[in-house]
Amino acid sequence: MNKPFIFVAVLSILLLFYMIKPNQPAEVLEPKNNFEVVDNYRGCDLLRWTSSQLAEYKYVLYCPK
Repeated sequence: MNKPFIFVAVLSILLLFYMIKPNQPAEVLEPKNNFEVVDNYRGCDLLRWTSSQLAEYKYVLYCPK
């Protein structure tokens, strides 16, 4: 046998083992909660919302009926 044939055979076997190896499970990410209840006003919740990338807060008055 010649050396190029052996090289291609070994490379093919390594590629086959790489393709059939089990994949690791994907990391489960928890959803980010950007809302926080900061106060109550007349039975309504005052929610503070923030984007994780900006140092900015927005406030929303939430009144469930």
